[in-house]
Amino acid sequence: MKPTPFDYTAPGSVGEAVALLADEEREAKVVAGGQSLIPMLNMRLARPEVLVDISRIPELGRLYVDGSGRLRIGAAVRQARAAAHDALREGWPLLAAAIGHIGHPQIRNRGTVCGSLAHHDPAAELPTAALALDARFVITGSRGTRTVAAGNFFVATFSTAVEADELLTEVVFPPAPASRGWAFEELTRRHGDFATIGVAVVLERDPAAGTVRDARVVFCGAGPVPVRLPAAEKALVGSDAGERARAAAAHAALTHLTPADDVHATAEYRREGAAHLLVRACTTAWERC
Repeated sequence: MKPTPFDYTAPGSVGEAVALLADEEREAKVVAGGQSLIPMLNMRLARPEVLVDISRIPELGRLYVDGSGRLRIGAAVRQARAAAHDALREGWPLLAAAIGHIGHPQIRNRGTVCGSLAHHDPAAELPTAALALDARFVITGSRGTRTVAAGNFFVATFSTAVEADELLTEVVFPPAPASRGWAFEELTRRHGDFATIGVAVVLERDPAAGTVRDARVVFCGAGPVPVRLPAAEKALVGSDAGERARAAAAHAALTHLTPADDVHATAEYRREGAAHLLVRACTTAWERC
């Protein structure tokens, strides 16, 4: 199929891009890598009158660790570039692992980190990693710039806190404690597919007590947004992440997750898969603490 006719523009600054998005006379869509938007255009699921290409805006291509130790990824940064960045791989390895699960190299070479986050397919890896790592989203519009926490950014399937006249300009990840371990696991029908079910686990060890001081457990493919599971986290905090604690966390997944049935898997299959992946992820995360 072919898309409906549209105009194309490549602004040179964030201000120009925001002005184009704020134009009420024409519907505009942002494109950076195009790995989500272009298929939607071809299937005519999206019919914008103008595409706003942000890939040439210099400030959106920045990827660096700031003076406070936070990782900052601009909206035009490709996934492959992020995954290969030494500071990212060392300080935020969960994020690098999540990127490695996205599609195939051709997709990662074109797709952007922020593009995947803004598109927000609930089976995608990056929204889950962002919630697990407590990311912050910098959004710019004609009314100014605001920052939204990951827990408030993902609203519903293919829907985020970014309004039609706004642009996600940057995602920011806080520094990682030295005592933190992580794991990312997913179940797919074929390599490169979206996850049937997946989980990101972050555990922080209390060096003095030798127990879990803090835990984050977040699932993809389990609902319309990334699903954080406090019951599983509660089972892990204060424990040595041993067999009993992992079993309790898995039971929480079986009890509290409410995924949907669809053509890819039943809800029961997803719950069973989630419990199995969670045990494996907890074991790996604790070993990495």
